[in-house]
Amino acid sequence: MISTEFFITSLVVILIPGTGVIYTISNGLFAGWQASIAAAFGCTAGIIPHLIASILGLSAILHTSALAFQCVKYAGVTYLFYLSWTMWRETGALKLGSDQSPKGLWQIIRRGFLINILNPKLSIFFLAFLPLFVSADSASPTSQMVILSIIFMVMTFIIFVLYGLSANRASRYLLHSPRYIARLQRSFAAIFAILGAKLAMTEQ
Repeated sequence: MISTEFFITSLVVILIPGTGVIYTISNGLFAGWQASIAAAFGCTAGIIPHLIASILGLSAILHTSALAFQCVKYAGVTYLFYLSWTMWRETGALKLGSDQSPKGLWQIIRRGFLINILNPKLSIFFLAFLPLFVSADSASPTSQMVILSIIFMVMTFIIFVLYGLSANRASRYLLHSPRYIARLQRSFAAIFAILGAKLAMTEQ
């Protein structure tokens, strides 16, 4: 049986604004509701490798190997700085609520996936998080961890979609303010850079 504590803890963890939330909101603001859903899907999919690593115990490698942790961490840092630079460069070029082609949506999904898969702290987080809610007398702890993982991912997707759709709704009030749009894009670019710097300074 899934505990209430698991739902509450998961909800708090997911609601806290992080890289995935910022990415989803930025797509909801600048690229439309379809893009926000694609971003939410990509970020959610990016959790899968970390959950699998936790279930199989592979995340322990990141926890014990400083080299492996640093390699993944700096790959994530580099990618966040790349996103920051891309958004800053495209300031003023994006149009709020613009339609997305299937190719564009896949690119958004891919970026969201990479954002989360290149964050080594997620693997370590799930290594410590999931086992807390596995019953000591469970006949199949692995199966229970899989169920908990699926529930966590569903909650993540739903909440991220709500974040993105809310941002898209708010974008309607910005349609006639190009200067404000440019400032907002630069703000999100700066946020990605800050998140990248913060990840770079984190210890194993």
